[in-house]
Amino acid sequence: MQRYLPGFGLCLLLLLSLSTTAQEHKPASDDASAVRTTVTDYIEGYYAGDANRMEQTLHPHYLKHVIHGDIQMREKSASQMITEVRKNGPSDLPKAEKTEQVQVLDVAGEIASAKLTTPHWVDYMTLAKADGKWKILSVVQMIND
Repeated sequence: MQRYLPGFGLCLLLLLSLSTTAQEHKPASDDASAVRTTVTDYIEGYYAGDANRMEQTLHPHYLKHVIHGDIQMREKSASQMITEVRKNGPSDLPKAEKTEQVQVLDVAGEIASAKLTTPHWVDYMTLAKADGKWKILSVVQMIND
């Protein structure tokens, strides 16, 4: 009987380790889903001209860098983005072009990165968790047109 105790103890330790590891990875999946939702709300708020929806996704220190061919790089703050969406209303893109693909690239604790691809531009985003909610901190956008 005593011959089996070390093996039993090792198996028990291994099972506990696997259980702990599985629990540690579960929140990352929940966070990835929340990051995806934040990015989706951001772009769909833009498409719909819903400044309030977009505003809910932006971190107070949000900054966007826009790269567009030979045009000098431009920057936009959160307040500039919100004002622009309020002023212009829904995007004038045809409905068929109001599509997006959201990829969560990484979640590491309180920060995350995502890629937003639309028919006309690509955004690489950095997000930060603020008060338990994911907010977009920065965007580097490359316009394809």
